Amino acid sequence: MSALGATPRARSRVRAKWMTITLFLAPALAIYLLFVLYPVAQAAHYSLFKWNGLTALDNFIADAIQDPLFQQAISNNAFIIILSLLIQIPFSLMLAVLLNRRFPGRAFFRVIFFLPYVLSEAVTGIIFLLMLQAGGVDPFLTALFKDLGIGFLAQDWLGDTGFVMVTLFFIISWKYFGFHMIILLAGLQGIPREIEEAALIDGAGRWQAFRHVTLPLLGPTLRVSVFLSMIGALQLFDMVWVTTRGGPLDASDTIAVLMIQAGYYDTKMGYGSALAVILFILGLVLALLYQRFVLSRDIEGGATAFNG
Repeated sequence: MSALGATPRARSRVRAKWMTITLFLAPALAIYLLFVLYPVAQAAHYSLFKWNGLTALDNFIADAIQDPLFQQAISNNAFIIILSLLIQIPFSLMLAVLLNRRFPGRAFFRVIFFLPYVLSEAVTGIIFLLMLQAGGVDPFLTALFKDLGIGFLAQDWLGDTGFVMVTLFFIISWKYFGFHMIILLAGLQGIPREIEEAALIDGAGRWQAFRHVTLPLLGPTLRVSVFLSMIGALQLFDMVWVTTRGGPLDASDTIAVLMIQAGYYDTKMGYGSALAVILFILGLVLALLYQRFVLSRDIEGGATAFNG
């Protein structure tokens, strides 16, 4: 029965339903508009202005893109992204494969490896800051290397401009490898064991069965994990801010750290807003390109399966 042909009682029920939906959604929508969309629009507006009100695009061109600090921040974000894809994700995949097999204590190791992810970024940063920062005595890790007779490996972990990003990557990997391990482990558990066993019966070795059978079936989960890793590395802020605040000599600046420093500490609100808009655009472009060229096959396959 169409809405026009509905009885008065049916129309009353429809109006009551929509009124209930509106009453429940209105507060959340108002908060979202006030605290999310309005600040985003305000940041986009301020990014086009100097603090004195003169309109200019220098915030994007001269102050940002041509700024050596911004270029350093971009390279640092790219450094974390590349190392995450080359080291962190493969390491998490290796652990997921190992913990997917049956052996005594498997549940214990799963919990232990996932435990660092439960800690907040601030707590993790403070823990490693206390372990690595130089002070009146040797940092914990430096003293440990000396006690083991390999003191020549000791570094000024957070004070060396050429080594600070490697240290930060180690801290980030320690914090997040368990998260990616759990995601990949869930994907592995969704693959029937009979498929790999059939490949082994047909004469394939374990490496061949993993490479040609398990890994392709794990592809959708792996691609999601890679996407989360890239977006997280692009928005990296908490860990850097707690441990180094972008130092030493701005060697560990990321876009988000530079944005906070410019906007709140240097009172360059226009420049800070411009960096926020640039970070938003980079994240949006990365997400759209990744969905278009990488995740599209998974989305199309899911839609096909659903329609079938």
